[in-house]
Amino acid sequence: MEHFSWFGLLPGFGHDVGPFFAENVGEAHHHAVQLLPATWMVFFILTAIALVARRGLRKAQAQGGTKQYIPADNFGARNLMEIFIDGLLAQFESVLGSRKLAKTYLPLMGTLFFFILLCNLLGLIPGFLPPTSDTSTNWGMAAVVFFVFNIAGLKANGFGYIKHLAGPKLGYSMFVITMLIFVLETVGLFVRPFSLQLRLLANMSGDHLVFGIFSDLVPLFVPVIFLGLALFVSFVQAFVFTLLSVVYVGLAVAPHDGEH
Repeated sequence: MEHFSWFGLLPGFGHDVGPFFAENVGEAHHHAVQLLPATWMVFFILTAIALVARRGLRKAQAQGGTKQYIPADNFGARNLMEIFIDGLLAQFESVLGSRKLAKTYLPLMGTLFFFILLCNLLGLIPGFLPPTSDTSTNWGMAAVVFFVFNIAGLKANGFGYIKHLAGPKLGYSMFVITMLIFVLETVGLFVRPFSLQLRLLANMSGDHLVFGIFSDLVPLFVPVIFLGLALFVSFVQAFVFTLLSVVYVGLAVAPHDGEH
């Protein structure tokens, strides 16, 4: 029952041979495929929340004047999203050092945060598995971050982004050291997405496993403690993944001319 999912009861997503399975496939493959509908579920939930929040924002803007800046009476989707987005924007601005840059990358990084958070929280509901407990989901997000921060670095610094990987100018006599630094820095670029996905995978898989074990051993009272811990871990891991992604963008777009 460790990997039980309600989606496994759907035709073609269980252990029976369906359109997504071949015969004699492993448990890990079954687990990964059952996360597909969970991922789409998260997507539709986020889309619905965004549409409701946008509708509330349009109603506020229609009032005009200062009334459009007054929060809604109820704690609905609009107020909730404004709290999170204002907080994320402030964090991004502190890392990037520019509000303009923060607003530029807020749509992507904010979406990553909400997607990861909801995926993590989904795993706390009995019968649902967190999509972030699978390498495919995490590698997909890490790959997007990898291309984004490298493209951002090339766009901001041009060939200087490549030159800075060789470190400070040491002269032709230190060519071997310069090439060694270049290789190490280049490898470091590829390590970043690997560390992003591995950190998220390890924490969410371990957290989900521990929560499930203690829920089976002591069904009453004790799981509440681990549920609180799991809520905290879900939020922290979404925030860490997002903030590190913004840090990588900040490092890429920083001026590198003074290094050479």
